[in-house]
Amino acid sequence: MHSTPSAQFFWGVRQTYPRSIATDRIISAAPLPQEEQHNWALRPTQMGEYIGQCELIERLTIAIRAARARNEPLEHLLLHGPPGLGKTTLAHVLSQEMGTKVISTSGPALSRGTDLVSALTRLSRGDILFIDEIHRLPVAVEEFIYPAMEDFRIDVTLDSGMAARTVQVRCKPFSLVGATTRAGLLSAPLRSRFGIIHHLRYYTRDELLAILTRSAVLLKLERVHPASLGFIADRSRGTPRIANRLLRRVRDYAQVKGDGALTEAMATAALRLEGIDALGLDDLDRSYLAIIGTTYRCGPVGLETIAATMNEDAGTLEDVVEPFLLQIGFLARTRRGRALTKAAADHLGLSFIPVEDNPALF
Repeated sequence: MHSTPSAQFFWGVRQTYPRSIATDRIISAAPLPQEEQHNWALRPTQMGEYIGQCELIERLTIAIRAARARNEPLEHLLLHGPPGLGKTTLAHVLSQEMGTKVISTSGPALSRGTDLVSALTRLSRGDILFIDEIHRLPVAVEEFIYPAMEDFRIDVTLDSGMAARTVQVRCKPFSLVGATTRAGLLSAPLRSRFGIIHHLRYYTRDELLAILTRSAVLLKLERVHPASLGFIADRSRGTPRIANRLLRRVRDYAQVKGDGALTEAMATAALRLEGIDALGLDDLDRSYLAIIGTTYRCGPVGLETIAATMNEDAGTLEDVVEPFLLQIGFLARTRRGRALTKAAADHLGLSFIPVEDNPALF
């Protein structure tokens, strides 16, 4: 085993974590408790302020101009991709551009068809209904939403059995914006009713740097060294929400431990305190990799076995930890389980054992 700067993080990790750490950690793309008010202050409100996702912005700009010229609602829009990339922000930007309001809800909140009826009857012409986690809509609610999307009507069934009858309730023409992190869980009939479907990609370093520069102005940070923003962008895992969160943490650290100036030294010290390394990995990421690399000799090993070793929930590891490790090429999913790549072993300072040379342990 050889020693590398990255290995210093490896030797200091804890081997077990309570479940809350997986959801409340600083580099999680999901919003943290009591964070939304800070997020809204930094979110763009107009299409011209939106940074990144150039292909989608161009498509939406054309759709907005066409819809306004015809005095029609915007086409139904489905946005899918990892959390923290701006799906909710885009829904509110669209409402501003169309001069309408947006009503937000989520799939789990619409447990009955009457919940959807209540939301739809509140809409005025051209308004936007934003449904987050739309893949979690119950089947019964989906049946209500089909005629609403196509014909702007709601079929309400009264009574049951032989006495059942259907009453049609008209709703104003509206636009449905659905957001999901699991597009594969959407039913085919629901997916086919969206006029625009787009996958949001991770942001590049330059795009994150532009977002951080704008956020620094909104946060009224006067002494910001460009190198410090680049340092934060490199550790933001391609996600604007994480970038803004790290910026606020570095700002707080510089205010308490320094003179308020955001320098690269301050950013380095602040993120080292948070346990975030040069690639944006935290203790939980490194613990996950270390379990595979040491206990199971780089794998392959089953997810349930890793979860049991870490005292973690397998679903949490699959949804929260693995996506970024797969994205950066540190993790391989084989038929026999999870395995480390050579890049991951080098990052942790471990001897790499190829999958073909390592017999399955389980």
